[in-house]
Amino acid sequence: MMRALAVIERHQAAMFLVALVVGGVVGLAMPRFAEAIEPALTPVLGVLLFLTFLSIPLVGLRDAVRDARFIGAVMVANFVAVPVVVWLLSRFVAHDAALLLGVLLVLLTPCVDYVVVFAGLAGGSRERLLAATPLLMITQLLLLPAYVWAMAGGEAVAVIDPRPFAEAFVLLIVVPLALAAVAQAATRRSPRVGSVSSGLLRAMVPVMMLTLFVAVASQTGAVGDAMVSLAPVVPIFVAFVPCAVMVGIVAGRLAGLDVSRRRAVVFSTVTRNSLVVLPLALALPASFALTPLVVVTQTLVELVAMVVLVAVAPRLMRGRGCGRGAQRSGSAG
Repeated sequence: MMRALAVIERHQAAMFLVALVVGGVVGLAMPRFAEAIEPALTPVLGVLLFLTFLSIPLVGLRDAVRDARFIGAVMVANFVAVPVVVWLLSRFVAHDAALLLGVLLVLLTPCVDYVVVFAGLAGGSRERLLAATPLLMITQLLLLPAYVWAMAGGEAVAVIDPRPFAEAFVLLIVVPLALAAVAQAATRRSPRVGSVSSGLLRAMVPVMMLTLFVAVASQTGAVGDAMVSLAPVVPIFVAFVPCAVMVGIVAGRLAGLDVSRRRAVVFSTVTRNSLVVLPLALALPASFALTPLVVVTQTLVELVAMVVLVAVAPRLMRGRGCGRGAQRSGSAG
């Protein structure tokens, strides 16, 4: 078993692509099964985040919170530069209220959950991203109505319910983080608990594969059925990725960050809060029935982009100690 886990970890990018492909095939070929596993997405993501937080020395978060240059780069990139990119890209669907609202909801909200996982896999600073999570969540909740009002009008703002943001923050951040803190405290007191924690961390890549499989399989069918209507948003989501990468690279360099923190900024600008926004989109009136599918479409595009970026980011932003070994430590803690 340990040998198999080591092989999977060594070829993690290829394993992630396999999970994406298999999930897509299952979603299209077995729609009933895909629909049945959809409720498992949040628990599986919660387990993944628990393992991620368990692999991060939480006692070091105090220093990460004090990293003003990193926090500043992430905030400016996500809430000043990215909205300009989103406004420009969203003009291509400005004539369709449902498509436009979906694009705005998902692209204006930076990810606060699995971005920590993907950044770690690419040698990015998970500690810094985790420290920035509460500020990112609160800021996007406060600014989203203003951005939607400016880009889509007051009627679009009126149909948004903020409660899913709070619920997702508790389920996907607070609870896994608290459990990881308890586990780390127990590890420091007991070597036996420490060996159990080390064993759990070896499952990081398989759990990531399971998360990708469930996310893609549970959503592919619905997107496929409405692909003609959703076609205009696909190029927008594809174009957003390189634009956001450039924003992150420039922000990191202007802030004078090291390679690990620059990679973290890039992943923060590229990765969006789709799994948190989806419940919000599902709560919209019937006239916005396409909006949740727009969010799901972005999720599918982003997951593919994340797997590619995990492999590409170390080549885009090189530095000592941040090569293959950093990727391995990101996944295994």
